[in-house]
Amino acid sequence: MDASRLPPSSASGIRAARPPRPAIPVDRPQAVWDEIDVAAPGHGVPTRVVLLTGAECTFTCAMCDLWRHTLTGPTPPGALPAQLAAALAAPGAATAPWIKLYNASNFFAPRSVPPGDLPALAALVAGHERVVVENHPRLCDDRVPAFRDRIRGRLEVAMGLETVHPAILAWLGKEMTSDDFAAACRRLRTWDIDIRSFVLLGLPGLDAAEALHWATEAVRFAASHGVRHCTLIPTRSGNGWIDRLAADGLFVPPSLGLLEAAGSAAVRVAGAMLVTVDTWDLETLPGQCAACGAARRQRLATMNLSQRPEPLPPRDCACPVETPA
Repeated sequence: MDASRLPPSSASGIRAARPPRPAIPVDRPQAVWDEIDVAAPGHGVPTRVVLLTGAECTFTCAMCDLWRHTLTGPTPPGALPAQLAAALAAPGAATAPWIKLYNASNFFAPRSVPPGDLPALAALVAGHERVVVENHPRLCDDRVPAFRDRIRGRLEVAMGLETVHPAILAWLGKEMTSDDFAAACRRLRTWDIDIRSFVLLGLPGLDAAEALHWATEAVRFAASHGVRHCTLIPTRSGNGWIDRLAADGLFVPPSLGLLEAAGSAAVRVAGAMLVTVDTWDLETLPGQCAACGAARRQRLATMNLSQRPEPLPPRDCACPVETPA
């Protein structure tokens, strides 16, 4: 593929390609579940994940499908504390030392999280040792340390880096550069706030070798700027715009084998930074079968916790596996 063939992206064009938005209730969170997050090699921490329902992000990114879980207008005051209270009342909440508050937008955007709700949200997470929120690098301003001072646990801000390919990063519509990401990291480190980042594998316009290279370089970049934890996410279709590119031959979903290669390469270049592979819906990735898929997916989950390359499981099928980086 050739990145120069990608059609110009614009907020209006991306939005026009979207399928209908489902009706979203605001009286409860989108989802709540518990997972084990890696705290150090070989050490996992029970973590409650809360997907809050609020306003759509003001940045219209080409690859994002999170808009499906947001409101078309501003988040109503009081809605998020009520949702979080419900999430914390669900079974098992008291046993999770860490909590992730993901609102499919930016935690420090007033339209998405009303400033008047921040004290109540901080009070609700008072029992957690680590609080993870998501935010755009350009919105990492003085509101971040102000929230840090309201909570008892350690604050971690998760930011989408996505790629360090300059042309594709600009094309994505995130309205940021890698320098913006680096500047946000400097501010967060100065404020003694931990950093989590996300890197996309298999972006439109890149062939498999290019996708592996640029994902590895993005992980390396994140590590060099003090990121504590970086997650590799396979680029997925389903937001309308990416589906149109796929129909035109400009996007091919990354295979499980490519993700295996990227995960192993990421572990090798991460240094002290934790690096994991997003395991959400891995069974949908091409390049696996019923005979090999489950064991290969389990290998990636094991690597997430061990933080080292693991041997490929034996197999009898002809599915392509990772190519050494």
